[in-house]
Amino acid sequence: MQSNNKLRMAIRATAAATIFGMAAQAQAFSFSAGDVDASVYGYARLNMSYDMDENVANSGHRGGTFPNIDDTQDVDGHFGAAASQSRIGVKATHSNGVMVNVEGDFMGADYKGGALRLRHAYGSYNGILAGQTWSNYNSFVGSTSTLDFDGVAGVAGFGSRTAQLRYTTGPLSFSVEDPKGGVAGATPDDNTDNATNPAENTKNGMPAFTARLEDSAGGFSYAAAALVKQTSYEVASTDTDDDALGYAVFGAASMAVSDMITVRGAINYTDGANAYLYRSGGADAYVDANGDLETISGMGGTIGASISLGGGRTINATYGMTKLDVDDLGAAAKETNQNAFINYQWTPIENVMMGVEYGYYETETQGGDSDDANRLMFAAQYNF
Repeated sequence: MQSNNKLRMAIRATAAATIFGMAAQAQAFSFSAGDVDASVYGYARLNMSYDMDENVANSGHRGGTFPNIDDTQDVDGHFGAAASQSRIGVKATHSNGVMVNVEGDFMGADYKGGALRLRHAYGSYNGILAGQTWSNYNSFVGSTSTLDFDGVAGVAGFGSRTAQLRYTTGPLSFSVEDPKGGVAGATPDDNTDNATNPAENTKNGMPAFTARLEDSAGGFSYAAAALVKQTSYEVASTDTDDDALGYAVFGAASMAVSDMITVRGAINYTDGANAYLYRSGGADAYVDANGDLETISGMGGTIGASISLGGGRTINATYGMTKLDVDDLGAAAKETNQNAFINYQWTPIENVMMGVEYGYYETETQGGDSDDANRLMFAAQYNF
C-alpha cells in the first residue's frame, strides 16, 4: 500500500510539472533544523511571445487570452517578454508527519506581473489538508505540456488553486472548497442591493463539495471527479431571491503507447458550474424575466500527445475546446473557445528547459461570428 501511494504521488507531481513545461524534477536546496526537514525550490523563467495578427498576449506571462481575440484590431505583429512566471516555494516536514508548503510567483493579483502572488499555502497531516492549493476538482493526468502559461482549453476541472479543507485516503479525496463562478450580468462589484439588476446581488451561500478518484496501473493513469455547488442571488429591497444547484463531472486519462509516445485526454461537463470548465469564460447562470435563476450548461475536452526524441528533446501537440449553451443570451454571447499548440522542448542539462511553440486560438459567438489568432512563443526555464 505504501509503495502504491508513493507511485501515485510521483505520477501527480510529474503531471503537474509537465503541464507547465518544466525541464525535470529539480533538486531543491534542502536543510534540517531540529525535527524539521525543509527545502527551498522554484525557478527563473523567461517567456517571449510574438502575436502574428493581433495582440492577445497577457502582459504578465505572455500566454494567449481568449477575451482579447478581436479580428477588427487589424494591427499585425506584437512582441513582448516577461519573467513574472518565475516562482519560489518553501516546503517543510516535521518528524511527526506534519507538512507545510508555501509558494508564490510574481504574477501579481491582476496577472500583469511584478508583485508577489500567493499560489500555495497549506498544511497536511494524516490525510487532512487545509489551506490553498489546487482544487480537488482538478487533474493533470490528461494534460499535455504547453509553454503557454494558461494552456489548452477544456482540460480536466478548475485550472487554479483555491482555499479548501480536503481529506485523502488512498486514491480517493474529498473536499469542501471556496466556490467559484457567478451570474451573467454581474460585475466584480456585486453584492450591492440593486433591484434593477438582480445579478448584482449574487452571493455564495454554501461551499463547493468535490470528490475525486485518481490512480494508475502500469503505463495507464486515470482520474474522475464530481462537484456540486449552489448559485444564489437575493435582492433585499424587493424581497426577491432564487438559487440553483450546479454540478460538474470530468474524466481524464494518460496512456504510454510506447517508450516514445504518450497520449492524453480529458472530457468535462458542467451545468451551473462553468467556472470549473477550464477557459470557457462562462457564467454559471442568468436571471430570466421572471426573476428565476436559469443555469447554463457547457462541455469541453482536450486531446494531445508527446513524442520523446531522446537526449532531453520532446515534441508535444494538443488541442482543446469548450462550448456553452448560451442560446438564451443572444447572438453576441460567447459560445465556443478552442485552441491548439505544438511545441519543441529541449533539456540540454538537468534543471534547464528551452522551447518554442506555435499556438492557434479561435472563439465563436452564439450567432456564428468567429475570430482567431496565431502566435509564437519561446521559453527558457532554470529550476532549482
